[in-house]
Amino acid sequence: MTLQWTVVAFFLYAEIGLNLILCIPFISAKRWRLVFNWRIWKLLSPYWNKCFFTMILVLIVLLLDAVREVDKYSRPEPLQDAKANPSVYDHVHMKLFRAQRNLYISGFSLFLWLIMRRIFSLLNQIAVTLEDNTSLQTQMDSAVRAAQKFQEDNQLLERALLDEEKAMTISNQQLKTEVEKLKKQVKAADEAVRKSNAEVEAMKKQAKGLAQEYDRLLTEHHQLQNLHSDADKKDQ
Repeated sequence: MTLQWTVVAFFLYAEIGLNLILCIPFISAKRWRLVFNWRIWKLLSPYWNKCFFTMILVLIVLLLDAVREVDKYSRPEPLQDAKANPSVYDHVHMKLFRAQRNLYISGFSLFLWLIMRRIFSLLNQIAVTLEDNTSLQTQMDSAVRAAQKFQEDNQLLERALLDEEKAMTISNQQLKTEVEKLKKQVKAADEAVRKSNAEVEAMKKQAKGLAQEYDRLLTEHHQLQNLHSDADKKDQ
């Protein structure tokens, strides 16, 4: 195996090992995201796309070269020439075997390279989705707690309003009772005032009658005194 195909083979083995590690079930996507967030990956991130497409081009070139070699040694002309000489026949089959081996190595390397890129992106998306779900769950829990607190505050406010309404109703009833009592007292006072006024008027009338009677009696007394004085004078 030449040097380039040896490198491609080791690259394939590394891809197989890395893909197996990425598919380990007990390593969660969050842990892989922590690994992806290492500082070294951030430093290499500007060159990642260039390296990815460069490896794709190299593997495609090697794949096409292997296809060309397989097609070259699969044609009937080399086999016809090899039938005449057994050593050449074995050499042609060895070349065909190596070309097919290189085809498989380059093809699987290209396939696993694309699969590995896709696994990286899916793990990152899953981790981001889980983080978003966690944040959304936290926001939803806080919203639920806020709604429950708001509901409790509303219940307390309703209870306070009901208590205040009951207190106002009781105070209004007490005020109505006091007003009714005051009305009765005012009415009784008015009746007493009317009675007093009637008694005063009656006393005034009685006093007036007494004054008139007194004047009449006084007049009669003066008249009697005058008559007595006139009689005395005649007797003398």
